[in-house]
Amino acid sequence: MDQSVHLSSSLEDYLEAIFRLVSEKGAAKARDISRRLRVKAGSVTGALQALSKKDYINYSPYEVITLTSKGLEEARKIIRKHEILKDFFVNILGIDEKTADKGACSLEHDIPKPIVDRLAKFTEFVETCPRAGENWTEYFAKQCSGEQKRKCISCMEQSYKKFNKGQAVTDSNRQTTLAEMKPKDKGVVLRINKRSTVTKRLAEMGIGKGAVITVERIAPLGDPIDVKVRGYHLSLRKEEAVNIIVRQ
Repeated sequence: MDQSVHLSSSLEDYLEAIFRLVSEKGAAKARDISRRLRVKAGSVTGALQALSKKDYINYSPYEVITLTSKGLEEARKIIRKHEILKDFFVNILGIDEKTADKGACSLEHDIPKPIVDRLAKFTEFVETCPRAGENWTEYFAKQCSGEQKRKCISCMEQSYKKFNKGQAVTDSNRQTTLAEMKPKDKGVVLRINKRSTVTKRLAEMGIGKGAVITVERIAPLGDPIDVKVRGYHLSLRKEEAVNIIVRQ
């Protein structure tokens, strides 16, 4: 049986905190975990001992804390759930980031993976479908706030005109490569050139036609490129990124 089922919601929070601290500072210390989670030192010690016993972390008193390979894999799963939920709340429902983050924290521990995967695909669909996109989510937000009444007929007519002219409702149709994008740029994958074992690896990571991909960071020399796709954070070599064609 998968050991991760034995992790309580509290221990998942600790594992996530350790992952984020290591990502931000290069190391995690007990006092930093205490500050981040706003818990007492004694509670941190007990949680770290429990995670160490289950082989999720490497822990010794007064030493820096690191994740085992098992802990790293589990932390990534937890964070993926959190970010997919948060993206759905912010990008689709129009919830402010602070409230969305709090809501994601509350739901991430119990939501089944099939629902998370479906939410990720639904968010992508809304962001890329010509009948939805930014206009659709913007109108929904205004509807919720009472700023605008539903005008379905005129909305459909405008969408049809744009679609009939070959224009995407959501974006321009500018094509570029992932390697040419800048941090915070977002695009939709159109195709991957030079099909080889690289294509298979990218497919396994969730990068395929129709996937929404966001550039997070680019190394000083332009290699590697850190991206986010379907809730996963990935590092790609520039030689891979030049073969990923996207629409912005």
